[in-house]
Amino acid sequence: MLRPYPSMLFAPLLILAAATLEGLLLEYVRGCYDWRAYFASLGDLGIRAALSILPLGLATGAFGWLWDHRLYTMPLKSVWPWVVLFFGQEFFYYWMHRADHRVRWLWATHSVHHSPNELNLAAAYRLGWTQRLSFGPIFFAPLVLMGFAPVIVGAALGLNLLYQFWLHAPWMPRLGPLEWVLNTPAHHRVHHASNPEYLNANFGGVLIIFDRCFGSFRKERAGVPPRYGLVEPMSSYNPLVIGSREWIAIARDVLSSGSPRALLGSVLGPPRSREPAVPCSHRR
Repeated sequence: MLRPYPSMLFAPLLILAAATLEGLLLEYVRGCYDWRAYFASLGDLGIRAALSILPLGLATGAFGWLWDHRLYTMPLKSVWPWVVLFFGQEFFYYWMHRADHRVRWLWATHSVHHSPNELNLAAAYRLGWTQRLSFGPIFFAPLVLMGFAPVIVGAALGLNLLYQFWLHAPWMPRLGPLEWVLNTPAHHRVHHASNPEYLNANFGGVLIIFDRCFGSFRKERAGVPPRYGLVEPMSSYNPLVIGSREWIAIARDVLSSGSPRALLGSVLGPPRSREPAVPCSHRR
C-alpha cells in the first residue's frame, strides 16, 4: 500500500485550482458558470475521499488472491515491461469503460460522471462515491496475473485518469495529427455528448486507437455541437442524491421484476440511454 506522503496532495490541489480558475474565467468571459454543479462535484470528491478509509471494494480481495497466484513476476528494470504495462492498462481500461456504459451495475456509478449538464474541468473529478461497489477494476486482473503488482497497476490507472483531467475542457481546440492516436478534448466531448449521433463512443483513456480498432470511434461533426446530460437530466445538486439515483432505480426495478431473467436484466442489462439536457445559457 502506498504511504500518504504530503507530495501526493500536489496533484489533487493543482486539479482543484485549475477547475476553480476555469470557473472564474468562464464566469468573467461568458457571464455563465454553474457554481452549484462545481460544488456538487466537489462534494462527490469529498465523500469519496472520506469513504476511502473504509476497507471496502469488491475487487480488492480478488487482486490480492491473483497476486499470490501470479504466473510470473514482471521485472521493472528495463523499458519493455513499462511499455507492456502502458498498452495493457490502456487495453483493459478501454473495455472497462465500454462496460461502464453497457452494464447497468457499472453504469450506476459511472453515470455520476456523466450527470453534469455542462462539461468542464470540475466534472472530471465527479466520479461517484459508490465506486467501491463496482467490480470494474477486475478488468485489470490479467495484469496482476501477468506479474504486475496491484499497487503498480493502480498507479498506472491513476496516471491514466490524471491525463484525462484536461480532456474535460470543452474550449480546447483540435490537436491535428495527434487526434489519430491520442484521446483528446475533441474526442472526449463526443464521449460526454448525449446527441444520438455521439452516444456510446470514444471510451479510450490516453489513447484513441482501441476505439478505432473496435468500432466505437466517433468524430466530432461540424454543425452538430455536443449536448451533455442523462436521459432524465440531473436537476439535483446534492451529491448524495446524484450518487444514489441510479442505484435506487436498480433497486426499484429488482423489486418489481417478475422473473429471474428480468431481475438479472435489471442489474446486468444495458442502462438507459442519455438524451440532451438544457445548457446553462438557457436556464433561469
